[in-house]
Amino acid sequence: MEMDLNFWLQLLTVAFCIGLGGRYGGVGLGAAGGLGVCILVLLFGLKPSSPPVSTILIIVAVIACTSILQGAGGLDWMVRIAERMLRKWPKAITFVAPFVCSLFVIFVGTAYVAFAVYPVVAEVATQARVRPERPIAASVISAGIAVVASPMSAATAALVAALSPYNVSLIEILMITVPAFLIATCCTCLAVYWKGTELENDPEFRRRVQSGDFQDLVMTEKKNEKEDPAKMKKVRLSVGIFGLGVATVLILGFFKELLPVWTVAGKTSTLPIPQLIQMVMLACGLFIIVACRIPSHKFADGSVFRAGLIGVVGVFGVSWLTGTFFDAYHDGFVELFKVMAESTPLLFGVVLFLFSAVILSPSATVVALMPLGAAIGIPPLLLVALYPASCGDFLIPGGAQIGCCSFDRTGTTHLGSWVLNHSYLIPGFVHIISGVAAGYGIYCLIG
Repeated sequence: MEMDLNFWLQLLTVAFCIGLGGRYGGVGLGAAGGLGVCILVLLFGLKPSSPPVSTILIIVAVIACTSILQGAGGLDWMVRIAERMLRKWPKAITFVAPFVCSLFVIFVGTAYVAFAVYPVVAEVATQARVRPERPIAASVISAGIAVVASPMSAATAALVAALSPYNVSLIEILMITVPAFLIATCCTCLAVYWKGTELENDPEFRRRVQSGDFQDLVMTEKKNEKEDPAKMKKVRLSVGIFGLGVATVLILGFFKELLPVWTVAGKTSTLPIPQLIQMVMLACGLFIIVACRIPSHKFADGSVFRAGLIGVVGVFGVSWLTGTFFDAYHDGFVELFKVMAESTPLLFGVVLFLFSAVILSPSATVVALMPLGAAIGIPPLLLVALYPASCGDFLIPGGAQIGCCSFDRTGTTHLGSWVLNHSYLIPGFVHIISGVAAGYGIYCLIG
């Protein structure tokens, strides 16, 4: 691969824009990507790549349906169910909390739904005298990586779109990612089970007890408020409709013979799975609106809609920037990484991890790098096994990690004096390494 001065200047431009956008995240990341495209195209004369339209449309459709579900009260109801599940087994909170938080993320497709559960995790752990750092760290990491096991997540949508030219179905992806995720979550729970001293022996906690703060640390359990039967009927109906939409995507994705087929100019084509997800999610959103009679102002008022659109902008800008650069040197990158693909393809997982740790977006990482991985000869199902490595955004603490440090008012969950030595570092590495290892094992069995 010929690397002249222009190549290095363009690579520096890409790295600078990604690093700059990574400092601001979300819209800032997308805007920085747009700046990078401007520089590459207008200054260096590169041909702009096509934005990942299919992936963006999937994300928009899922966000729309999930936002409508939130407006109907479905997400709040699911959070209340999670609270009851956590309070049922307080002593086992270190094992229960990560799976409960992850379950809702897998169903809905966004890690934001788990954010409302984290304060409950901290509260229940404190009341049970379990060191809150353990369940909090495991829950935040597991919920963040649970998007790889969700058929509705933006990252999985990006992977489906990236691997659809290789006839890899959504079901084939989930057959690897779901069991691998469950195994990794178990490993993560074990990794933190004995982490740190017991709560009663923690110096910071004892200091707060002695200062008289502890009586303010434990919140009382919320009393069950009387629920309006008619309202709860609509809430449950909204969750049921959303679940039916997810089931429809999974069933049609598994039984592809049920999908419509067209023959045009002698060429037969089947309805692509990305378009199936788009139409089903939008249709489910309308069914929820009509059946539950949701006021129009609630469609875009929720946190899911705002956070989702911010994510769309980030994916749009970064993927357009990296796509423009990689397309310009596509053949050279294929030749350069071909040796790695033939000798040690697992090293591509390291590339995924480092890239995601910089841009803080699993979906943008998948859009940018998974097509390149397939182009250099890595088997598509092996790329699925490496999929968890795209969730390296925990390396630098973000919103969930920072927020949960404040939720844990015992002081056991911390960000560390060097930023990187935080409570989430060990569980994060354990989850990704064990998830990739489990996925690789499943790939060897079915591949």
